[in-house]
Amino acid sequence: MTEIKRGFVDIVEGQAHYRTCGDANAPVLVMFHGSPGSSFSLTPLMRHLGRGRRVIALDALGNGDSSPHSKDTPEIRDLADAHMRAIDALGLKEYDLYGYHTGTSISTEISIARPKQVRRIVLEGVSVFSDGDQADLFANNHAPDIPLDLSGTHLIAAWMMVRDAHLFWPWWDRSAGARRTLGLPSPTYLTTEMIEVLKASRTYFKSYNAALRYPKRERLPLIKHPTLIAACPSDQLFGFLDVAQSLVPNSRKAVTPDPHKDEDVAEVARIMLAFLNER
Repeated sequence: MTEIKRGFVDIVEGQAHYRTCGDANAPVLVMFHGSPGSSFSLTPLMRHLGRGRRVIALDALGNGDSSPHSKDTPEIRDLADAHMRAIDALGLKEYDLYGYHTGTSISTEISIARPKQVRRIVLEGVSVFSDGDQADLFANNHAPDIPLDLSGTHLIAAWMMVRDAHLFWPWWDRSAGARRTLGLPSPTYLTTEMIEVLKASRTYFKSYNAALRYPKRERLPLIKHPTLIAACPSDQLFGFLDVAQSLVPNSRKAVTPDPHKDEDVAEVARIMLAFLNER
């Protein structure tokens, strides 16, 4: 099993935290996670991708163990700029990109800003919300600030949000029609996922809301690199696969197995490495 190590890199905002694995001499793959968690959620996939890449998965600013962005309301371009400075501080000159959910927006913006450094891109679970869907998510406080208090209500608030995200889409709509078929992960995984949210309960929502605001229909067509648009049928964003792929020039789509299932993750990594290894 590929060992995952952790580190920090200094940037103006403070420190960016990352997880890394793989051969230090292999081509580099920079990964960005989804919301509301951290790069912890990518560790199963990292272990398999690390067999063919030097993998570096950054916690988005204000998520996990990374310092928050200096702006109260950062946009995706602000986050991408900070992460590019982190990439530079790590001494990375050329790299592939992978983004999942919120990470697809950050990866998109980096690819636009860094046409020469980026080689290939994998975007998994790209949302292209309508104005109505976007307004509904904001109206229902989809990414809430979770203040800490002496009664410990923040513990149950974080637990319910993280748990229910596996059971419903959106997580706050607990109706039968919103029910997902995933079931729950192990108590150990779910607890660790909740702890990652609690670490940044007052800031994680800034990157999440930035992703919900991000104008994908305008920005995705600006990607110039070979791109794989991927999703598994159980992903709540699977329905956007075709429209997302149609917006990105020089792209193809892939319907993958579930990267969160132990029995499927190796095949997902194989599909992605096959694409990244094309030249």
